[in-house]
Amino acid sequence: MLIDTYGRVATDLRVSLTDRCNLRCTYCMPEEGLQWLAKPDLLTDDEIVRLIDIAVSSLGIEEVRFTGGEPLLRPGLVGIVERVAALTPRPRMSLTTNGIGLGRTATALEAAGLDRVNVSLDTLRPDVFKTLTRRDRHRDVLDGLRAAHDAGLTPVKVNTVLMPGLNDDEAPDLLAWALEHDYELRFIEQMPLDAQHGWKRDDMVTAGDILASLRTRFDLTPEGQDERGAAPAERWLVDGGPQRVGVIASVTRPFCAACDRTRLTADGQIRTCLFAREETDLREALRSGAPDEEIARRWRLAMWGKKAGAGLDDPSFVQPDRPMSAIGG
Repeated sequence: MLIDTYGRVATDLRVSLTDRCNLRCTYCMPEEGLQWLAKPDLLTDDEIVRLIDIAVSSLGIEEVRFTGGEPLLRPGLVGIVERVAALTPRPRMSLTTNGIGLGRTATALEAAGLDRVNVSLDTLRPDVFKTLTRRDRHRDVLDGLRAAHDAGLTPVKVNTVLMPGLNDDEAPDLLAWALEHDYELRFIEQMPLDAQHGWKRDDMVTAGDILASLRTRFDLTPEGQDERGAAPAERWLVDGGPQRVGVIASVTRPFCAACDRTRLTADGQIRTCLFAREETDLREALRSGAPDEEIARRWRLAMWGKKAGAGLDDPSFVQPDRPMSAIGG
């Protein structure tokens, strides 16, 4: 079991498979990209599967989410999914992706054992997409979403970040589109995880702003805490349900007290939080021949020291050194 001093138990593992991405979203990284990890620093496919095996067999992990950067850029992704699906106990598996390439891989991922996907899409307007991502790939993302739905990787969840002056007027249109296509839309407040350190709280589109905009067109009924559990998204029934919309208010309404996550970076570091400034190195333990029991012990120790919260409401908050693309959002 992965328990911390506040009594929280981690059952959800986020695994970053690469720090690379084929988009350059303005809220994540600079236009020229970042200094990527060298290949020898990345965990191998075997190392990733071994760590996940330890997590599910010895540490109580029940769900695995593959992230990046962009996880579809990982050459061995389908094989990793297939091997994790064969573990005992078998964890639930999902993937967070920008959707580019999903049109080619959705069927193979479902056959390998992937359960569902989260796809990032911030706008319905191709010109705004190009401004936000610095790439002209809007159609590829829409095609990827359709392929995921057709392959049965459901519920397909769409993650959206609203930016002032760019797409902050699109919330109702995005929800209408998601309802039409049977996607579950989730708005995410912009977090201070950009490589440029340009995030400003005063410029952020808040959960309150998003809900006020949605209510100009839809009737929203809170789903309630009992249904939410440890999920990061607060959800509302739309026009009486059964369809829902979610808002992840990481900054204005943090959910740290219910957090059930542990994170593994692409280079084998354990992070207890997206905003943590400390890491625990499991790659060194793997490559020095440590047995599974020792790796599990180090993982437990790392999680025991998890802080009470992210500290975003603290005026002295200092942004983590790693951008979101290197942590696995």
